[in-house]
Amino acid sequence: MKECPESAMQRTISILARCSTEVVKMFLRCVLLILAMIGNAGAQTPTGSAKSGDAATVNLGGTVMLDLVWVPAGGFLMGSPETEVGRDKNEGPQHEVTHRKGFWMGRHLVTQNQWESVMGANPSHFKGAMLPVETVSWNDCQEFLQKLNTKYAVAKFEFRLPTEAQWEYACRAGTTTPFYFGNDLDSSMANIDGERPYGNGAKGENRKTTTPVGTFKANAWGLDDMHGNLGQWCLDGINGYRKEAVIDPINPPGHPVLRGGSWAEDSVKCRSAKRWRDPVATKKDKIGFRVVLVEQ
Repeated sequence: MKECPESAMQRTISILARCSTEVVKMFLRCVLLILAMIGNAGAQTPTGSAKSGDAATVNLGGTVMLDLVWVPAGGFLMGSPETEVGRDKNEGPQHEVTHRKGFWMGRHLVTQNQWESVMGANPSHFKGAMLPVETVSWNDCQEFLQKLNTKYAVAKFEFRLPTEAQWEYACRAGTTTPFYFGNDLDSSMANIDGERPYGNGAKGENRKTTTPVGTFKANAWGLDDMHGNLGQWCLDGINGYRKEAVIDPINPPGHPVLRGGSWAEDSVKCRSAKRWRDPVATKKDKIGFRVVLVEQ
């Protein structure tokens, strides 16, 4: 006969009572690690029954949390149409991309308090615990991620930078317009150079600095600052697009792709399809990053 939950629990308690203190402590540490990874928003396992917008939280120490949201498997049309205002030639041709697996992505850009919790020092020009970390090179990000994976290892999963295709897919969150907001962008919607809005956006403030993460409206999957605030490093190098459909693409190594625009850029450079590159050692106060947690 199948054992009832009550009997199983009683037996577990009885076993723990006979164990040494160190064994009990080890058991509790494992439980706490699992709870920290799952968070409090309904994701049952790192993949499990997660759906778009579900959340998980990793405790980086004390009150410093790394919030992740689930980006579901699926497909999208990558790049921009030839009719899009401000389009660069390297944004085409548009092509179908399929992601066979979903992945977790940082709800926010990595913040300065998160960086300090892992790295112990803050390289940012604009200081503030909840401001995104900047003046970090692609190489610096790799060091951060290596330490994150060592200290907060999740079985069969890895923290890394998003591929360019993962980034645009997550940014769009099902939209096909220049921004996840639609066809317009101004400084009331994102931290950009507000003197140069897009579409019917109103001319506004140029803050000339970063803003705290979570200041502006997130997209349909719960990701904010995908337009403006800081440019975001991607994992792969920049490469020319082809019109053929691709599955789980990753560009060859080279100067890494950056996405998202920044506080210093006009709106046209903050579009979902906008892409540019910089050498791996580049450090600027308008470049940061966000993480993904992917199944290996």
